[in-house]
Amino acid sequence: MAIPGPGRPAGVLSSVTLQVLLNLTTVYFSFYFLFTLGLIIRKSLELSYPADALVCDVCLLFLLAALEFLHFFCGVKGNLTENEGYIIGNLILTGASILLTVYFLVWQSYVMRADVIISSILLALYGLDGLLAFSTLARLARLVTILY
Repeated sequence: MAIPGPGRPAGVLSSVTLQVLLNLTTVYFSFYFLFTLGLIIRKSLELSYPADALVCDVCLLFLLAALEFLHFFCGVKGNLTENEGYIIGNLILTGASILLTVYFLVWQSYVMRADVIISSILLALYGLDGLLAFSTLARLARLVTILY
């Protein structure tokens, strides 16, 4: 909780729902990462997976993992400290994560039904996360507008 200063009310503006959803998204992403990596390995063994496409898919999966770490960090830090900058960073990272998840949903070399299911669930979680982060940002921005 932010320490109230001169002209700042003592109320809590952080969102418990956003905090719970960020934790849920991170737990689900751990499953998503391991499952998708397993599917890529299975596809590379059973299908004629081009080597450059395999490297691209694995690198993009690890990039998505790095973005998820930053997404979680910015979301939690922004929510708990009621910092608009971190929440904006969370929203930007959510957009980038959504684009990479759409890649694994639609554009990767071989898309299986399992890819569609787990990527769709992750997209839904990212969408909810983005909506809650935006509403928290709006609540913080409204307070700043009222104070000044």
